[in-house]
Order: sequence, then C-alpha cells, then structure tokens
Amino acid sequence: MNYEFLKIEKIDSICILTISAEKSLNALNSRILTELDDFLSNVESDTSGLIITGAGDKAFVAGADISEMCNLDGEGGRKFGQFGSEVFAKIENLPIPVIAAVNGFALGGGCELAMACDIRIASSKAKFGQPEVGLGIIPGFSGTYRLPRLVGLGYAKELIFSGKAIRADEALRIGLVNKVVEPEVLIDEALALAKQIAEKSASAVALAKLSINSEYNCSIEKAISMESQNFGKCFENNDQKEGMSAFLNKRNPEFTDKVQF
Repeated sequence: MNYEFLKIEKIDSICILTISAEKSLNALNSRILTELDDFLSNVESDTSGLIITGAGDKAFVAGADISEMCNLDGEGGRKFGQFGSEVFAKIENLPIPVIAAVNGFALGGGCELAMACDIRIASSKAKFGQPEVGLGIIPGFSGTYRLPRLVGLGYAKELIFSGKAIRADEALRIGLVNKVVEPEVLIDEALALAKQIAEKSASAVALAKLSINSEYNCSIEKAISMESQNFGKCFENNDQKEGMSAFLNKRNPEFTDKVQF
C-alpha cells in the first residue's frame, strides 16, 4: 500500500512512524486509519521497537477528523469508532514495544492513540485531553476503556466529563505519561529507550507484553463493543450535529439535548 499520510524511518531495528498531515494537525480520518491498519498488519519481522509521533511541532494528533464525522448517522458513528478501536488494538497487541513520542496536541483520538501505546514520552509542550463532550459525543477509540486504567476513575471522569486539556507536567503527575522532556530531545529519548529495550530478549519482552495485556485487558472486546454502541448513539442526537457544526464554523455550541432518566 502506498502511504499518503505516514512517513516511515528505520534506525537499526527501531521503526519511527510519523503521522504526517500537518494542515489538519495530523487529525485521524478514514484514510489515515486505513494506512495505520495496513502498516500495523505488515510490520517488518526484524523490527524490535516502534515509535509513533506526529509531523510538525504543533500536534501529535489533534483528534479525529471532525469534518468527516459531522454528517455520520448512528451506524456510521459506530463503525467509525469500531474501526479506530480495532486499529488501536493492533498497536496494543503488537509483539514489540510501542512508544508514543508526543510532540504537541494529543486530543481526542490523539490521546487515545497515545494510550494504546505501551509507553508515552511527552514533550514539555504537549497537551492531552478528551474534549469529545464539547462536540456532543464521547471518546470513540477506546478512551473510556483505557483512560481509567491509566489514571484511575476519578481523573478519567474529570477529564472526559469536563473535556479540558492538561499540560504535560499534569499528565505526568496523574500517570498518563511516563516522562516529560524538552521538545528538541523527544525523539532521541524515545530512541534511547527503544534501543535499551531492544538489547533485551525479544521473545521475553513479547511474552511480558502479552502477559500484562492479557491479565489487564481481559474484557476489552466487550468494553470496545459497548463504547462503539454508545459512540454511535451520539450521532443520533442533536448535540452532535450542533457541536461539530459549531466547531467547523468557529462559534460556541448551543447544546439542547436532554438526558432521559
């Protein structure tokens, strides 16, 4: 497959994958997800580690592509969320360590992409958040599953319910990232860690990752299914239409949907 939005560099046995769509702040659309899916299905057998980052100095991945999502119906929303979750599950289940080198905004789908990686190293300029409720939807790429497991229920609910973004130092404090470094050494730090891991037994690392994931994520299929259903339901509501229309037209949304008790 010819990649339009992915750049791939190999340094020794370490692969650096850059999502490259700077005009849209590397926002995830169906094409980028399809390219990621293809890449993850065809990782070279001599690869000992994978680093994922974003092009430019502004964004890792600023989120999913709202211009693509805004006209989806319930079933379309469910399928889009399911596909994104399936792609991210491939990252989580790769038999090699995957490091997210977060160089800027990691919002919505970008935060979810980082969480699907094994380890997250952030630039001091990075920002993290799940702002979906401000668009009338919920996280759709397994965010409601992974975020509580990384930071605990309280912080996860605060971030998802408020939709606020947090700085890298706060993300470090609550356990969302492993390390914060200056922007100019971000890739070097990620490479150094990947090379350190590559010096160890590849089979042992693979089995350790399999064991951790199997024991920790035993109900992920059910969780993803439930999240996808609820993500799809958001696209049947007026608030989704209003939230995304307001975003695209650069105005504040006026939400009107009522909760049914």
